Amino acid sequence: MEQRSSVAELAKSLREELDRYSPGEKLPSSRVLVERHRVSPVTVSRALAALAAEGLVVTRPGAGAFRADRPGAGAPRPGDTSWQEVALSVETAGEPVRRSVDASGVLATLAAPPHGILEFNNGYLHSSLQPERALSAALARAGRRPGAWERPPVEGLPELRAWFAREIGGPGGTLGAADVLITAGGQSALTCALRALAPPGAPVLVESPTYPGVLAAARASGLRPVPVPVDTEGVRPELLAEALRATGARVFVCQPLFQNPTGAMLAPERRREVIGIARAAGAFVVEDDFARRLVHEDAPPLAPTLAADDPDGVVVHVCSLTKPTSPSLRVGALAARGPALGRLRAIQVVDSFFVPRPLQEAALELVGAPSWPRHLRNVAAELRTRRDALVTAVRRELPDLELRYVPPGGYHLWLRLPQGTDETALDSAALRAGVAVAPGGPYFCAEPPAPHVRLSFASVAGVGELAEGVRRLSAAWGEVLAGA
Repeated sequence: MEQRSSVAELAKSLREELDRYSPGEKLPSSRVLVERHRVSPVTVSRALAALAAEGLVVTRPGAGAFRADRPGAGAPRPGDTSWQEVALSVETAGEPVRRSVDASGVLATLAAPPHGILEFNNGYLHSSLQPERALSAALARAGRRPGAWERPPVEGLPELRAWFAREIGGPGGTLGAADVLITAGGQSALTCALRALAPPGAPVLVESPTYPGVLAAARASGLRPVPVPVDTEGVRPELLAEALRATGARVFVCQPLFQNPTGAMLAPERRREVIGIARAAGAFVVEDDFARRLVHEDAPPLAPTLAADDPDGVVVHVCSLTKPTSPSLRVGALAARGPALGRLRAIQVVDSFFVPRPLQEAALELVGAPSWPRHLRNVAAELRTRRDALVTAVRRELPDLELRYVPPGGYHLWLRLPQGTDETALDSAALRAGVAVAPGGPYFCAEPPAPHVRLSFASVAGVGELAEGVRRLSAAWGEVLAGA
């Protein structure tokens, strides 16, 4: 966040100074800008690139940066795009129907906040928790591998597929490399699974509440999300069976481990029941195992994946290396058996051909390095520390917010607000106070039973920022109560 802010600040400063230079005149060298503004060469390079993208400067390799001859000249004339409202509609029984893709719940966790805002709404590890050195070394080694820039197999590199198969299937070896497809991260895998397993217009069952990205992917694929409530032991099997009977759905998406947003773990006695209910209904279970590598240091032994206990191909497994590493290491996997695997493969090939080979090679280098288990242990210890710090601060500073469950893994807490609380008002007040939170509404595909807020403890610099963020949120909560 600091580097991103310094780039924006330097670009703003240079933009304000451009009037000092005539069109075509050379700007100070990068070395001068580094010394004058006390920033790194990378920051200078990125700031100049931003100005070049705006058409304000021209950069010439080996010569430097120059003020553009006519800044802003040649900007395209605004056209009339109103015709697109008709083109983007679909005909149903002769009537135009408005379609839209709502990505607001996802964008809320991806958008960079203004400078000074503490991110309690982010879904990724803070840079201090990311294995940046190991990633850089892995990428450098990958680039030197023979054939690193050649086209990979569309299913993924065999060695990487085999690694994921061992991770998903467990020590019993219930999965083989042939059962795995390499994907461009978990979101891509989820979207591929939904498109492959359910036809447009069909219902798809989702946990309630659930990850907003699965709701957005389902709706963008023309599917109808139907909620199945969860409690602190995961999805309720009797309600899952009822929903399958009532809707005729053939797909159920769930997160059995450290569910987003509740943090719940599917209870052992429910695991086989869920698979059995789906099998009896002729439905697939899409298992989104996004947080297995975000287990906390004090967690009990983890249950195996649902896919490891399923020989009949009921479970389609989704996982990724992104969450425990970096938002930019978008390498994940889909595991399936039977004809479903062929359908998944076809959808992925049509959508993206394959995941870039250098990225797959880098992933292989990373997970095979001695630093990989050390990194996971460090993350497990740090997440436990941060979780405990946030729990303590919330219970002390925000006693009105109910924390029903403290998860032993993942990166967030799910808090129930008093009935009648305006989530939007709290979100706005929190931003004014300097902290970004995730309102609960986008995590429900139907009417929420109560207002909630989700707080992430992985995306800030440490326990000091967690304490400060809760202090700011407490001030925002006081503002909401005063205005009620």
